[in-house]
Amino acid sequence: MQHTIWIIDFGSQYTQLIARRVREFNVYCEIHPWNKIPTISNEIKGIILSGSPFSTLDEKSPQINLHTLVGRIPILGVCYGAQYISLTFGGKVLPSKIREYGRANLKKISNESLLLKNIPIDSQVWMSHGDTIEEIPENFLCTASTNEVINAAYESIEQNIFAVQFHPEVYHSTDGSTLLQNFVLNICSCDATWTPNSFVEDCVEKMKNLVGEEHVIMGLSGGVDSSVAAVLLHHAIGSRLHCIFVDNGLLRKEEYKNVLESYKHIGLNIKGVDASERFYTALKGITDPELKRKAIGKTFIEVFEHESHSIPEAKWLGQGTIYPDVIESVSVNGGPSQTIKSHHNVGALPDFMKLKIIEPLRLLFKDEVRRVGKSLKIDEQILDRHPFPGPGLGIRILGEVTKEKVKLLQEVDSIFISGLKESGLYNEVWQAGSIFLPIQSVGVMGDERTYENAIALRAVSSTDGMTADWCRLPYDFLAEISNKIINQVKGVNRVTYDISSKPPATIEWE
Repeated sequence: MQHTIWIIDFGSQYTQLIARRVREFNVYCEIHPWNKIPTISNEIKGIILSGSPFSTLDEKSPQINLHTLVGRIPILGVCYGAQYISLTFGGKVLPSKIREYGRANLKKISNESLLLKNIPIDSQVWMSHGDTIEEIPENFLCTASTNEVINAAYESIEQNIFAVQFHPEVYHSTDGSTLLQNFVLNICSCDATWTPNSFVEDCVEKMKNLVGEEHVIMGLSGGVDSSVAAVLLHHAIGSRLHCIFVDNGLLRKEEYKNVLESYKHIGLNIKGVDASERFYTALKGITDPELKRKAIGKTFIEVFEHESHSIPEAKWLGQGTIYPDVIESVSVNGGPSQTIKSHHNVGALPDFMKLKIIEPLRLLFKDEVRRVGKSLKIDEQILDRHPFPGPGLGIRILGEVTKEKVKLLQEVDSIFISGLKESGLYNEVWQAGSIFLPIQSVGVMGDERTYENAIALRAVSSTDGMTADWCRLPYDFLAEISNKIINQVKGVNRVTYDISSKPPATIEWE
């Protein structure tokens, strides 16, 4: 059995970061919403209670029955989780006199604490809370303080309960990884055996059992996620996987031809379908970003419904959905997190389409998908490709999508991406793309006045897409690319560069 850590999600924006940190220790973890906690099984070795946008003092704050968990397995409370533990066992939580956000430094760290082992005095931590733990429960020991927070960490060895008021999962907590490692590997005694190879073996076996002798159809995009998901399914069911690559008319320049070519040597059973005109028709007159996504998703499903008639034995639709898709599209596993936007590849199938969904990568982050791909020996040219949104250029064209705008943006994007590769910058960037702005601006070309389109270039660094920072591309490179775009792409006379990070912006503009 695979040793597992459960993270109980109370709606924190950082919950997924906890999961990433735990998985970095080669230990599997799952996120479960506070109101849908499954029955604990033997492989569950520890539970982490997340932070929350709620206050424990609110009447409608999320609550669980901790008494059913205490004494069975170790528990770690983070921020809201720490406050909730305190209230549950008789401590006192009050509104902070000063809202405590940002950097702090640990003082008076207990030498006896297993959780804080090897964490030095003055270690920087990240605070983000409006309440404070005024008193810890009786028979609990305070193990760390800061200048402003008396009970920054506390624990009960007898009950195997640990709590921290700060967020060890975030980058700004400099020794947070050590703290989480102490909990996961030392206190919970988890085996660090969750590796790409073990994931492949387990995933393939589960899909074999789930699909049985039935057939699966799956859309491929040429990107990392769908490629890895398809190869995993191919390992599980072989020729009973029917791959379809749909040209939605919103792909990059020459991508339809190149994608079909790239899969020739993988051995996948793949068919190309040109449905570009159908997508253009579906998008006509639509300017709202969410409506565009839904129109693209609906058309995508309709194409598959049509293609499924030629594969009557297909009972499943394979998808390359990964964790960030799920997190940003719906509440995590039905939990309290806020919806930011919808994704076409996690939308529900219409009732008339009798296909069940199978998503091999649903609980993996992007960097984990790439590691799994390497273990499957997938070509690096596929694995190292930048992420590309399922709705394609449809959400990089602000305003109404037309065939003419797509063609223009394809040319711009080709110059930008090719330039990154030629300059040796492509692998330093996590994702890059071009955005067609819904404005025109005045320009001068030769002796003529122009009134043409403006383009924004976007390049970010990230590990999983949950957070991202804009790339500091060299000025000389940006100048060269801007010059090439304006000179070579008719209809563009202005190029801008997006220097927004996520948050507060998102990677895509729509």
